[in-house]
Amino acid sequence: MLIFCKGYVIFEKSIAKVITRQNRNIIIETDDSINMEAVQKLIDYINILEITSKNQGTEEEAAELAREVNKKWWSENKARLLP
Repeated sequence: MLIFCKGYVIFEKSIAKVITRQNRNIIIETDDSINMEAVQKLIDYINILEITSKNQGTEEEAAELAREVNKKWWSENKARLLP
């Protein structure tokens, strides 16, 4: 069985052998065939889902923040990019 995450194979052949919870930690024990880079990407994705689930902002606030960031970036980099 294969499990994919955004184009990466995470588990090949055998799936995690043991999944346990200790306090707030989830422990997955497996063999050496696991693709650690893909596992890290999966963990990063789960973290993003957790962070965005707590978002209380509106689309308008996000758009305004993006405009402010772009304006600041442009003011800091304009001289470097234009003659």
